[in-house]
Amino acid sequence: MERSTPRSISLEEKIGQLLFIGIPGPEIDVDTERLLADIRPGGVCLFARNIRSPEQTRELLDGIRAACRVEPFLSVDQEGGLVDRLRRILDPMPAASKLRSADDAREIGRIIADALTSLGFNMDFAPVVDVIDEKRVAFVNGLHSRAFGHSAAEVTEFAGEFLSTLQSGGIVGCIKHFPGLGASEVDSHEELPLVSIGQAEFDSVDLTPYRELIATGSVRAVMVAHAAFPNLELQETGQNGKLLPSSLSSNFVTKLLRDQMGFDGLVLTDDLEMGAIIKNYGIGEAAVMSIEAGCDMACICAGTVSIREAHAALLDAAATGRLGEDRIDASVDRILRLKELAAPPAEFLADHVSAIAGKIARFNDRLA
Repeated sequence: MERSTPRSISLEEKIGQLLFIGIPGPEIDVDTERLLADIRPGGVCLFARNIRSPEQTRELLDGIRAACRVEPFLSVDQEGGLVDRLRRILDPMPAASKLRSADDAREIGRIIADALTSLGFNMDFAPVVDVIDEKRVAFVNGLHSRAFGHSAAEVTEFAGEFLSTLQSGGIVGCIKHFPGLGASEVDSHEELPLVSIGQAEFDSVDLTPYRELIATGSVRAVMVAHAAFPNLELQETGQNGKLLPSSLSSNFVTKLLRDQMGFDGLVLTDDLEMGAIIKNYGIGEAAVMSIEAGCDMACICAGTVSIREAHAALLDAAATGRLGEDRIDASVDRILRLKELAAPPAEFLADHVSAIAGKIARFNDRLA
């Protein structure tokens, strides 16, 4: 596939690169083929609804790749435990909370990288670097088993080993959920979390994994959460009078992540179809606001109507000058540069996938 640059693709193709989308089912039917042709997305994320067998998954990913003129990110949320999209085609993988050491994190990172490259993926929306310590374990936020260790230091160590191993295996990792959801008391899938911690705790706990991992140069992508932090000076109020989610806030994305923490890699939103966003903003407006805030890609992982609405809103923002060409090109350049680092898919061998399942089973036995 030819190497693309911001100057070599059209404005419509650039807008497509700003979107990370989901598709409806396990095959490229007529509607999905039309969606890919119309949006020309920068990335596609698969979910359980898309995955039926190893052979089918590889065929689907190869088909998506063939349908895109610009090489797409092909991702999945493969964390293990509750978030295990490969559960129906491989043995269940352990949750991050089950891992007892950096060696364990390294081993599951190696297994996941092998599985994903064999199936045709080039990216994983993992690891989670939210910190769940003893004080936060009682919060009902959907994150408990998804967190590594029991402290900021353990999260940093374990997630760092997972990330470096995953990426050594050819899969781009993505740490999440910036700037930290460990102290949230509700699930952002349902509503906007108000994370009521002070600046000292925020700096010493939640930002620690980001600060230390970014400093190593190993972080290539960061996913931004939909959360508000009412006790922090960074918190903004939107034009609707409500607290602005971190994913739509230039204070969190540009001022904190980019300027203060020095991160110039890929920044993505969490899924914009979550309750935290759709209960307060339209999908189209939220997509534009996320790019204005400094994100490079807006994730919309289910509804084709929502995907098309966001695409139209981004095109309109570009046409009216709300999103300037320089701003769009800066994100497209980061997207294309990172795609050059993604490894091509490995040869698909059914016997090798079966062998990976055996490795998972033995690893689970060792953790038991």
